[in-house]
Amino acid sequence: MAGFDRAACGRRLAEGAVLMGLVLEDDKQQQLLDYLALMHKWNKAFNLTAVRDPLEMVSRHLLDSLVLLPYLQGERCLDMGTGPGLPGIPLAIMRPDMQFTLLDSNSKKVRFLRQVVMELGLDHCHPLHSRLEAYRSQAPFQVLTARAVSTLSELLDVSRHLRDRESLLLAMKGRNPQQELDELSADYVCHVMPLSVPFTDGERCLVSVREPEKVENSL
Repeated sequence: MAGFDRAACGRRLAEGAVLMGLVLEDDKQQQLLDYLALMHKWNKAFNLTAVRDPLEMVSRHLLDSLVLLPYLQGERCLDMGTGPGLPGIPLAIMRPDMQFTLLDSNSKKVRFLRQVVMELGLDHCHPLHSRLEAYRSQAPFQVLTARAVSTLSELLDVSRHLRDRESLLLAMKGRNPQQELDELSADYVCHVMPLSVPFTDGERCLVSVREPEKVENSL
């Protein structure tokens, strides 16, 4: 297993941010690297991710999560099936003005997330151990994120009680999931945006889904 070279990871992260047109302040970069170091350390015992090389983690985890930044909305985000905190933790580091709920059914990964939140001082992050369909919130979330979790129809079904007509579902996918889109009701408004993640191969896209506003018939 490759050792954690913080300087090399920092250079890769900074270069990737430039390629993405992302302004990355020094304190944010250090927090992202602190998170990466914790993931690399805990991965040895907790098997948080199949990616073992820290440089590859920068591109496939940090940069891949940060591409969602332009699409966030509102004040409350639910990261569904967050795993080791992806994309939730990188987004939370960059958006301290938002509240992030990080939901996962794997207790070991939630334990790791609680350690990350404590060590990085991310008081606006709330890791929770629960299945999505069992989780209840006092208010709907303005944005819900999912990275490599279930099909679009399954995500929409199990998160129905956590959304309203203002909510935006952001699902990260590989290639265009046309078959999944075809399975959705025509009531949903869907957009597929290609994503460009520095230092990664293969197709990547973001699917945004929301329910349309009801239009009153004026006739």
